Amino acid sequence: MFVDKATITVKAGDGGHGCCSFRREKYIAKGGPDGGDGGGGGHVILRATTSQQSLQDLLYNRHYAAPNGPNGKGKDMHGRKAPDVELAVPVGTLVYDRGTGELLTDLNADEMTFIVAKGGRGGRGNARFLSNFNRAPRNSEPGEPGEEREVFLELKTIADAGLVGYPNAGKSTLLRAISSARPKVAAYPFTTLHPNVGVVEYPDFARLTVADIPGLIEGAHANVGLGHAFLKHIERTHLLVFVLDMAGMDGRLPWEDLRHLREELELYMKGLSKRPAVIAANKMDLPGAAENLELLREELSSEVIEILPISADQGKLGDLPALLREKVEAVKDRLETMPQ
Repeated sequence: MFVDKATITVKAGDGGHGCCSFRREKYIAKGGPDGGDGGGGGHVILRATTSQQSLQDLLYNRHYAAPNGPNGKGKDMHGRKAPDVELAVPVGTLVYDRGTGELLTDLNADEMTFIVAKGGRGGRGNARFLSNFNRAPRNSEPGEPGEEREVFLELKTIADAGLVGYPNAGKSTLLRAISSARPKVAAYPFTTLHPNVGVVEYPDFARLTVADIPGLIEGAHANVGLGHAFLKHIERTHLLVFVLDMAGMDGRLPWEDLRHLREELELYMKGLSKRPAVIAANKMDLPGAAENLELLREELSSEVIEILPISADQGKLGDLPALLREKVEAVKDRLETMPQ
């Protein structure tokens, strides 16, 4: 089951109490204070990983608590820091404070970590208060309480390229053809109910990720159909791949599909439709596709956009994998050279 939203409660460990103790050994008079410090409480840490694709693991267990730090003891024995609790989440997870709505962090890189609840500091033992003016301190400190908060997690898929298209345009079939991903494929709308990410591998060991996003229909910006469940996952892709049904199997024209797709993207987020894009003219093996391809090229003659005829079902992808790599690398190079 794919889950892209979760609310959890986290509680860091309390710090251990400092100890008030005095040294008592035979033949040693006035041994002095030897109370140790308490140990720090454990943190609750979120760690982003590519091995997770969903927040499903956090759906059934919503409460996480780190252990408290041990108390200090006599003979200058300090409590060790309590172990942390680490929760794995998918790369692309946004972390919000549920009470204030504040965005705490964006876990947008593999192995990135964030301490969502800090453990309490351990209290000092009475040995820490020894001075020339106080040779027998009898005061020690209690441990500080650990942080406790309710956080809201939202996953927005991060991929190099995102497949955008109407239901049954062939997005899942295309993902299966260019990667080892195996999304569900069937001859009815909304087969894909959640994003699937595949990895395209090249002979020189280069890799790029491609996301198959649930089908988009007119009115998606207003949450029609799968609506925002689709749109929020396309926000972070570097390259848009418009997958068009060139055979018009559902009675629509490919150029009209493209226009509606662009409109929905722009209505959802200003500038989203202007991102670098290519067109995968799919189902070229079916009757009428060749004629529609020529008409599509005429409709877009004033635009600078690559149109690649493919047949994902037949495994005929032409130069699409190479073009995806070229476009994605160009976008990344431009982002790296932009001033911060």
